[in-house]
Amino acid sequence: MFTTNQIRQQFLEYFEKNSHRRVASSSLVPAGDPTLLFTNAGMNQFKDVFLGREPRDYIRATTSQKCVRAGGKHNDLENVGRTARHHTFFEMLGNFSFGDYFKREAIRWAWELLTEVWKLDKTRLHATVFEGDPSAGVAGHEAAAEKVRLAGDLQAAKETGQAPEHHSPDRNASPSDVAKQEKPSGKAALTEDLKAVKESAKETDQSRDTSRSR
Repeated sequence: MFTTNQIRQQFLEYFEKNSHRRVASSSLVPAGDPTLLFTNAGMNQFKDVFLGREPRDYIRATTSQKCVRAGGKHNDLENVGRTARHHTFFEMLGNFSFGDYFKREAIRWAWELLTEVWKLDKTRLHATVFEGDPSAGVAGHEAAAEKVRLAGDLQAAKETGQAPEHHSPDRNASPSDVAKQEKPSGKAALTEDLKAVKESAKETDQSRDTSRSR
């Protein structure tokens, strides 16, 4: 069994190997953010980066962020001591992309980390995907489901030496090569992701309008 220090180090090293910058944990008391009393998530220190207010000299980051959840939306105080998984102080491991990669790469890397680095039994892992809400006319997230299936297919291909039957050869690259082959980087990728989000939102609105008209 791995120790906490080993898990932290292996996580950070894995994403460093995949071109992520290791960024130090920020302060538990956020600087210049009046919306937070304490840092409660790894993305807090990157809020201005995601909002386009703060440029950085990297587009991928990995962190082990010290967090406190003792109030507000993420308040675990009432559950501390009642369960084995609720804490007020903990470290949150994270990998972040700023206009570079998206779900396809994130899912594939997560699967590889869990099954190849930490050697978790694939037969005991269950991926969950939003299945939709027919009553509201909201479709399921089939794109994410396909990416989860692809991650499993690629690992099976590694183990058997045979390419997945229903995927093109360029999808058989290692995770470190994915961004180069499948996704533009920087502003181009961010524009592509935003366009996809807008299209998805448009389709959802149209589905809801159709459902209401019925």
